[in-house]
Amino acid sequence: MRRKKMNPENNATTESDSDKTPTELEVLEQRIAELELGLKEQEDKYTRLYAEFENYRKRSIREKADYLSAASQDMIVALLPVLDDFERAVANNAKIEDTALLKNGFSLIFNKVHQILEAKGLKSMETLNQDFNYELHEAIANVPTENDEQKGKVMDQVEKGYFLNDKVIRYAKVVVGQ
Repeated sequence: MRRKKMNPENNATTESDSDKTPTELEVLEQRIAELELGLKEQEDKYTRLYAEFENYRKRSIREKADYLSAASQDMIVALLPVLDDFERAVANNAKIEDTALLKNGFSLIFNKVHQILEAKGLKSMETLNQDFNYELHEAIANVPTENDEQKGKVMDQVEKGYFLNDKVIRYAKVVVGQ
């Protein structure tokens, strides 16, 4: 409903401020509709992006599992000849009377395993007479030393430490001079 006011200067009627309200209301309603449409588009983009990310995450997990499985398979295939050697050694153990042959056989098998693991990137740590390094060594005991030069040095190695491609995979268990 339009309301008219009398303009005292020219005795003419003019539309009041309330007459502009429907026009402003229409503009605001149009703006709301535009914003709702934009929001719906953003929600749709978000939903697609979220689904895409979830698919990427699942694919990454699957690829990592496949990679680990392939790496495990590769290592097992490399060690199968060693398993064969051990089976032959166990089968022939009762027949061998010369212990030197037996020792030699075990040394050959050990060297074969060592070569396979080195080819895969394994490297043993050198620890004896080295300075104790908490990033490489695990001190399991301290022993008194007779001279100051041996203090803080590795005196004995209880268990070897290993690197795999320059990353520590097992800390050396050592006895440290004190």
